[in-house]
Amino acid sequence: MSESAQQPPSFGTSHAATLLLREILDVTEDFERSLGDELSVNQTDLSAMQHLIVAGALSPTALAERLDLSSAAVTTVVDRLEALGHVRRTPNPDDRRGTLVVPEPASVGRAMGRIIPMVTEVDSAIREFDEQEQSIITRYLERVVDAYRGHAGSTERVRSWRADAPPTSGGAASPPPPPSEC
Repeated sequence: MSESAQQPPSFGTSHAATLLLREILDVTEDFERSLGDELSVNQTDLSAMQHLIVAGALSPTALAERLDLSSAAVTTVVDRLEALGHVRRTPNPDDRRGTLVVPEPASVGRAMGRIIPMVTEVDSAIREFDEQEQSIITRYLERVVDAYRGHAGSTERVRSWRADAPPTSGGAASPPPPPSEC
C-alpha cells in the first residue's frame, strides 16, 4: 500500500463554510449529549423523546418504526423512559387492545427549556441578514441537505419535524425542530 493511500482525507482545502458545517455536526452531538445527561437518558432514549415531543402520543409500534427498532427494543426504551418519569403508557382510544406512549409535560418542559433558547438564537442569527442574503443562505443549505440525502442512502424513517413531512394525526403542535435534525 502506498504512503498516500494510508493518509487520512484532508479537509484543509475545503471551503470555510464546509468546515463550519462539520463543526455544527460536532457541536450538535455535544448539545445532544449534554441534554441526554441532563435528562438521564442515552442517545436512543433521547431520540424516542424527540419523536414523542414533536408528534405527541405514539403507539409503541409507531415509535419503533420511527426509531428503526424492534418491538422488544422499543419496549425496553419505553420502560426506561417511564421509570425516569419522561413518559407514561395510556390506553389507545382508537384501539382498545393497544396503548399509547405519552410524553410527560414536565419532561417536555425540561427538554424544551434547553432546546427553545438554542433554536431561537440560531433563528435570530439569520434575521441579521437582509432578505436577499437570507435567500442565498437558504438556497445553500437546501443544496447541503440535498447532498447529505443523496449520500445517506435510501431512508424511509419518519422525521415529523422536517418541513416537508406530512402532518401527524393526533400529535401535539410542532415545536421547534430538535437539534439533531436541524
